[in-house]
Amino acid sequence: MDGRRPSAESSPSRQASSRSLIRSGGAVGLTMDDTVAFGEIDPATIADALQSAGVAGAGGAGFPSYVKWQSPEDVSYLLVNHQESEPNYYADKWLARNRAAEFASFFEALLNDVFDVIVVGTKERYRGVWTDELESALEPTVYEAADLPVDATTERGVVLVYTPNVYTYSEESVLLMVCAGVQIGDDLPTDHGWIVHNTESLYNALQAIRRETPVTRKFVHVDGELPRHRCLDVPIGTPATVLLEAAGLDSGEVGDDRVLADGGPGWCYEIHERPAAFGVRKRTNAVLVLDRDIATDGVQDGGYIDVLDAYDWEGGGHETEPTAIHPDMVRIPLLTNAAYEGFVRPSQPTVETGQRVLVGDVIAAPDPEGLSNAQHASIDGEVVDLTETHVVIERR
Repeated sequence: MDGRRPSAESSPSRQASSRSLIRSGGAVGLTMDDTVAFGEIDPATIADALQSAGVAGAGGAGFPSYVKWQSPEDVSYLLVNHQESEPNYYADKWLARNRAAEFASFFEALLNDVFDVIVVGTKERYRGVWTDELESALEPTVYEAADLPVDATTERGVVLVYTPNVYTYSEESVLLMVCAGVQIGDDLPTDHGWIVHNTESLYNALQAIRRETPVTRKFVHVDGELPRHRCLDVPIGTPATVLLEAAGLDSGEVGDDRVLADGGPGWCYEIHERPAAFGVRKRTNAVLVLDRDIATDGVQDGGYIDVLDAYDWEGGGHETEPTAIHPDMVRIPLLTNAAYEGFVRPSQPTVETGQRVLVGDVIAAPDPEGLSNAQHASIDGEVVDLTETHVVIERR
């Protein structure tokens, strides 16, 4: 191991419950437009901040993130899932490389007020390619694959773990076992003192806690049987037609011999709506166009599609930096993942047809009867339709 940091006792401020969420500190050399460091964080207010900002799992699950933070006094460790196992997905790696100083400032505040240890679990092949900026900013203790698992009870500060390049390590329970030797079974990570977030979800949490910035955009990769692979930064609710057109499919539609899928090559689901009726969700990390026969052969128990070995996903022409797209219309879902319906409740619209909205305005509030998130306008415009499942906004 190298880069070991000295041990430090947990800060007494972890017990605070009456302070404001953030007290700004001085500049610490952050990049981009970030000139104010994190100050103190009140753990008791994090869950409300994430719910109000509508933060949900961005890696495919889409579960409301605030639920993980409802009992911060019961957790001591944070695991950052920085595996990015889907081979055509670069957003998490790009975020960590280009927002390393922000993550470092956020981690420092979390270590002062919430956690004893933050473990970042990534792949061996990313070292020297994608993680140099992160290593420099975090100054972590570094574990190689041969050193695992980490004993979190004896570590302090940030630990950067390089795991073998194995696809299934992106699964939350598997990564927790590999990195920290914690086997959760039917339990949750929080039952063992851990919170787990993937990189994009954690960055959205950072923005919510630091600036009360809601989730209005999503990194989405577009790939498969298309002229171009694209890495896009799009508003929540962007129609799939817009994504397909950006990838060179002029009609924005797919034929009957093709399947439109939501998710990455190893774990995706068929989109049964026409592309114009599908709006990007907070969980949509990729949209794929697949040959129908290949997709059918790839259906696994549970209904998901695995076509990792059916295409050359790691061939040339991949975009590794996001391009911003600004559509004229969005269909914002009231429930991030329909598979949770009945367990997670849809957001309740707070707007009316014909109402003008700006980016960030609340358009749907959490349902007070159960687990539920807020939803926000992702473009400036006019509400043109309200359905049981979506709020539709057109740019005016």
